[in-house]
Amino acid sequence: MDSVLIYVLFVAGLILIIKGGDIFVDASVWIAEAFKVPKFVIGATVVSIATTLPELLVSLMAASQGKVDVAVGNAVGSVTANIGLILGVGLLFSPFAMPKKHFTLKGILMVASIALLFVLCLGGAMPMGLGLLLFIPLIIATWDSLRAGKNEKDEDAQPVATDKWTIAANVVKFVIGTAGIVAGANLLIDNGSLIAEQWGVPEGVIAVIFIAIGTSLPELITMITAIRKKQTSLSLGNIIGANIIDITLILPVCSLVSGSALPLSARSLSMDFPICLGLALIAIIPSIFTGKFQRWQGGVLVVSYLAYAIVTFM
Repeated sequence: MDSVLIYVLFVAGLILIIKGGDIFVDASVWIAEAFKVPKFVIGATVVSIATTLPELLVSLMAASQGKVDVAVGNAVGSVTANIGLILGVGLLFSPFAMPKKHFTLKGILMVASIALLFVLCLGGAMPMGLGLLLFIPLIIATWDSLRAGKNEKDEDAQPVATDKWTIAANVVKFVIGTAGIVAGANLLIDNGSLIAEQWGVPEGVIAVIFIAIGTSLPELITMITAIRKKQTSLSLGNIIGANIIDITLILPVCSLVSGSALPLSARSLSMDFPICLGLALIAIIPSIFTGKFQRWQGGVLVVSYLAYAIVTFM
């Protein structure tokens, strides 16, 4: 492919994902306000499922083609990028407080999911049968979201129009926003990988850094847009929910698709998994005790992620 076209498509993907994210967050906020559902719950369910589509599609395609390093690196690397880079940058710009009841259980489930995945893979592979144990945290997180959506109403939500035309318009916006995010992410992944290859970056690094960041761009754009619109709880719910889906759904499904256990590289076990778990602990544990997500956490997360990326390149 012509080098200029690669860069043009890369920029086109960036534009698609930025505009799609803007439309997507608007529609998601309307859903939360229309039904008086806490924005964290909307972020942890509807938004998370949509923004994890790139990770799921990329990993499934990689697993079906026998590219196990890409499938595993994308899933774990995306979680690491979500926490260390996206949440970290978000907290640097906009630290915030949140009722513990809205994030404690899901935060613990996210950390537990990463730890369980790490333990399951200590033998050097992701077991096809035992990997189904990861569905347990996903089921609990889904149940908690449904319970919260049913029992907890956001009484501070401003009244919004709920006539059939407004509903139809927001459904269309939600679909268009999702399509823009997914299409833009795919353009960024494909052409970003080609650019990385042109620069001589190894495939393993492409998977855990470039592709992982590429598939995490929907969460990044959602975070940036949510901060701009002062909807940080929506973005936090999105990141935690997306991470739970990434860890508990993508790799077990990839293992089933491949028809066997997914082998892991020594680097994944010695560095990628521990770093991912460590960042999750930094993001969640202090906030459970304080009820706040603070700027110092953002600084530690960003610095740690950048150090991890540099060591990975080395």
